[in-house]
Amino acid sequence: MTERDLAYPPSVTTERHPSDLAEILERVLDKGIVIAGDIKIDLLDIELLTIRLRLFISSVDTARKAGIDWWETDPALSSRAARDTLAQENAELRERLHALESRIGAEELSTVGATEEESRP
Repeated sequence: MTERDLAYPPSVTTERHPSDLAEILERVLDKGIVIAGDIKIDLLDIELLTIRLRLFISSVDTARKAGIDWWETDPALSSRAARDTLAQENAELRERLHALESRIGAEELSTVGATEEESRP
């Protein structure tokens, strides 16, 4: 071994392992992962509380492929869902208002018709 070999050791080559964090994350988001568990609290063989935990980690595209898209319809998470909810509520209120106006109009017509019959000789 020469002095040069001691001063400049051969470079250590690191192989890329598929266990790099970025690759693991990419795989998980691409395929998805489900973590499930239950927590039960019993006292003297009486079940007091049960908490069921289900965690699904994936990309949005993978979740949609799995049929999961609740965040699109939750008004707390989606401004479009909030607008849609408001539009639906407005439509329902307009229908109710129209029905009430129709009832009031029909009652007024029947009242007017009754008073005209009474006033006829």
